[in-house]
Amino acid sequence: MRIAFLGPVGTYGEQAALQLMQLEALDGAELVPQLGIRAVIQALAGGDCEAAVVPVENSVEGGVTACLDALWEHPDLAIAHALVLPIRHALLGSGSLEGISEVLSHPQALAQCSQWLAEHLPDALQLPTSSTAAAARMVAGSRFRAAIASRQAGVEHGLAELAYPINDAAGNCTRFLLLRRGPRGRNGPLASLAFSLRSNQPGALLRALACFAHRQLNMSRIESRPSKRELGEYIFFVDLELPPQSQSPAAALAAALEELEPLCEHLTLFGAYPLTNLA
Repeated sequence: MRIAFLGPVGTYGEQAALQLMQLEALDGAELVPQLGIRAVIQALAGGDCEAAVVPVENSVEGGVTACLDALWEHPDLAIAHALVLPIRHALLGSGSLEGISEVLSHPQALAQCSQWLAEHLPDALQLPTSSTAAAARMVAGSRFRAAIASRQAGVEHGLAELAYPINDAAGNCTRFLLLRRGPRGRNGPLASLAFSLRSNQPGALLRALACFAHRQLNMSRIESRPSKRELGEYIFFVDLELPPQSQSPAAALAAALEELEPLCEHLTLFGAYPLTNLA
């Protein structure tokens, strides 16, 4: 089995992939690094890999929009497992902290450390990269550049640890998804779906969400993304907490979707699946 993840080696995506391999008993799987989240999902959708691990939500910066958009574009993919991974950023480099004039990292990581950077490196230029580990690779050997990445990335690329931890929120964590091709599960503590409404009228979204409310299905997340077709048209991504097994989560989910479908122009269930929290 080949599993795509956001590379290069040393990213939090690789850490999440290794954890999910253990949880799903995918012994002997090959991890295949990709450049960009869309490339990770395309490697799975195009058949180059049998699974993919992508970040979908961060506790500080919210939803990972590239992942949400790509999931909507590939409704044949299913979520098999979710993992919440604690994120502890380090400032890595080959020089001294006082000599740093440029800081490189993924835009999410830069945002998650913005207060620390404003206090300790207020004059440093912040440069976005495709991943935290890519930033670590790019600053290796430089005396004036530093990267925000994991401690593991520092080990992989031979960098010194200039400061740790530097993330602004102590409870910083990211939820990763293990994606597969094939049927979507209906049993599990968490379900993810996305829909667009037939009409843009007062109360339309309220009527849609009522399909969950009167069945006591709690929404742990709702996020909207533009449909990219016309201004004011949105896609809603929803995570639902399903009732315990004794209350038939599959039946509750099926009934909610049956009531919701006539209200929607498009409705996609990404699956019901287990959630493992390491944070």
